[in-house]
Amino acid sequence: MTNKTTMKKKKFNDSYLFILPYFLVFFTFVVLLILISVILSLTYYDTINFPSFVGFQNYINLFTQDSDFMQYALPTTIKYALIIGPIGYIIAFMMAWLLAQVAPKLRTVLAIILYSPSLTSGVLMTVIWKVMFSGDTRGYLNYFLLNLGIINEPVQWLQDTRMIFGIMIFVGLWSSMSVGFLAMLSGILNVDKDLYEAAYVDGLKNRWQEIFYITIPSMKPQMLFGAVMAVVGTFNAAGLAAALSGSIPPPQLAGWLIVDHMNDYGFGRYEMGYASAMSVVLLSIVMVFYSFSIKLFGEKKIR
Repeated sequence: MTNKTTMKKKKFNDSYLFILPYFLVFFTFVVLLILISVILSLTYYDTINFPSFVGFQNYINLFTQDSDFMQYALPTTIKYALIIGPIGYIIAFMMAWLLAQVAPKLRTVLAIILYSPSLTSGVLMTVIWKVMFSGDTRGYLNYFLLNLGIINEPVQWLQDTRMIFGIMIFVGLWSSMSVGFLAMLSGILNVDKDLYEAAYVDGLKNRWQEIFYITIPSMKPQMLFGAVMAVVGTFNAAGLAAALSGSIPPPQLAGWLIVDHMNDYGFGRYEMGYASAMSVVLLSIVMVFYSFSIKLFGEKKIR
């Protein structure tokens, strides 16, 4: 009897108690909310009356009748993510690598400077970038180009539908040094220095080979975290074009993203069921890019 009782006690792993608080928070604020969104996406819900079941009608309307979503929000979001995600990710890694080469005190100051735009990008965008790209002669860019004689009259940068997306890309890259950047900086600083010395003894020739053969393989967890944060951050972007142009929606829906469209229907038109369908579609797209990141930077299991 004693042995059987001991066996039963050993089956319970005490480590589950340590992850229980995180599991409860994760389930309540992530898993449960996703399930609610999926359920609401199958209903018509105006936030006042009780949701009425409509099946997949919201998804059918989204892909067959919502021209603003198919022509503007969806392609603009994917294009924005494919540009900002990889380029911002590469810039974040290169800046983290460069900072790892300088003295610790200077590195701390520079890291704070590079990281700060991701924290205050919304405020600084309305203060700095609207002044920079202002359409009158007081706009910094117009003033500079007029003095050089490149243009003869001020350019309406933030009202020109051909310019808004390019400015969004510029601002997005400027604020791309997010938490992933700090994770990669930490990963680079924690790579075992003995690996570099051994590699040079074995024939390593330059710093580029050092990066590709030692640094990146040694910090795959941080690279994966940075990739996931880049995917989530780019697809979660919203309000850029509206904040820059000063109008909601922006001129001819230039720079209109999925989250913008979702907020418009959810909080502007109070069609929460339809907005939930968009959130499910967006989550599906994010999961596709997340799976690609896992395959690229995830640890390969050896059977």
